[in-house]
Amino acid sequence: MSQAYFIAGTDTDVGKTTIAAGLLRAARLQNLSTLAAKPVASGCEPTPKGLRNSDALALIDESSIKLAYEQVNPFTFEPAIAPHVAAREAGVALEVNVLLGLMRQVLEQRADFTLIEGAGGWRVPLSGHAYLSDLAIALKLPVILVVGVRLGCINHALLSAEAIARDGLPLAGWVANIVDPRTSRLEENLASLAERLPAPCLGRVPWLKQASAEAVAEYLHLDVLD
Repeated sequence: MSQAYFIAGTDTDVGKTTIAAGLLRAARLQNLSTLAAKPVASGCEPTPKGLRNSDALALIDESSIKLAYEQVNPFTFEPAIAPHVAAREAGVALEVNVLLGLMRQVLEQRADFTLIEGAGGWRVPLSGHAYLSDLAIALKLPVILVVGVRLGCINHALLSAEAIARDGLPLAGWVANIVDPRTSRLEENLASLAERLPAPCLGRVPWLKQASAEAVAEYLHLDVLD
């Protein structure tokens, strides 16, 4: 039976891709086929083959089902700025219906474990009054929330969980990714998150000097997912 999830973060730079790659590696270690996509990415590098995003490439590395880069990351923008601003500057319209069709093609591959990774936090604008969260809603995917553990993370996590619930999607689980190892009262903060977030914790990932997918996977537990 195939499982598919939307990966969201409590903010930008909380390690969504690091955790997503770790989840994919954990699934592969269970002999599951894997596939991931990142529909929109800014902060891309020019290459002879076109713009490439390091996060999307990391997801491809951990996907056992191989698709063309353009299928995994169809919308790429060079400046490392908000996607809707980058798209506007590039003269590109980010339409939910277009993204929906492209991501359905990914889901139609029927990998055992599929991840669709967002950009930034939950309510990232696309164009007009549309948001990237509208894509998750249209796909009807349960959400895995990556909590970047640092000062202020409890508020960000709870507000994100509330928004996900209000949008009608289940929170399948969350991951504590310790992005600031010097966070004061770390254990108390983690306990507060566990008490208040309405979903199981898939793992607590410490700050790692080399946060490879293999290293991260050791701290993640897929068995708590429905």
